[in-house]
Amino acid sequence: MEVLPGLWMIEGLGPCYLYRDADAYTLIDTGITGDATRILDHLEQVGGKPEQLKQIILTHSHDDHRGGHAELIDRTEAQVLAHELDVPVIIGDAELEIPEVPEEERKFMMQAIEETPMAEPARVDRVLRDGDDIDLGSGAIAIHVPGHTPGSLAIFLPKEKLLFAGDAAERDLEEHLVLGMFNLDRPQAIESFRKLATLDFDIACVGHGKPLDKDASLRFRRVAEQL
Repeated sequence: MEVLPGLWMIEGLGPCYLYRDADAYTLIDTGITGDATRILDHLEQVGGKPEQLKQIILTHSHDDHRGGHAELIDRTEAQVLAHELDVPVIIGDAELEIPEVPEEERKFMMQAIEETPMAEPARVDRVLRDGDDIDLGSGAIAIHVPGHTPGSLAIFLPKEKLLFAGDAAERDLEEHLVLGMFNLDRPQAIESFRKLATLDFDIACVGHGKPLDKDASLRFRRVAEQL
């Protein structure tokens, strides 16, 4: 799915985004284990080659967002970026903590765990912190949005007015924008959502569901007022 010229959503159980910069590409999240071939096939369909994938940014350490990571770094020369607090899980030095979620989320979380294959640990080349610059588009900023996981990240491109929110936000079955589910620390996740709502962006690529392609920051502010 083309979101914008040079930006595609690769749909799946763990959606990810492919961004083209001149003759190089960035992948934001890597789907589930087994998705690497599908991702590289999509890269070729839009005119790219595996050697042009310069970087992979992981928004967080859940298996549905980092599953293709290990295979992709074996098949490309991409550098991997992730927030310092989620790096131990990504590289295999710590186990993923299962959150205590509201009762209405529990059955969905257990279903997601059953349907998502475990991700293999793999390296991280650059550790990110809040406010770090990223070579993406006209300049991107790493935004720490803890709550879903300790090291959840959003990626903000101010000049493009584009936000990659990760699982800090998603769209529900009726396509409404909502706070992401399965949060390790719900109050912290709410504060992170409110933090994103202070930014100025037109388009928001969320962790699950189709991107918001119009008045996205306004929609974030309206949801934030209700949290």
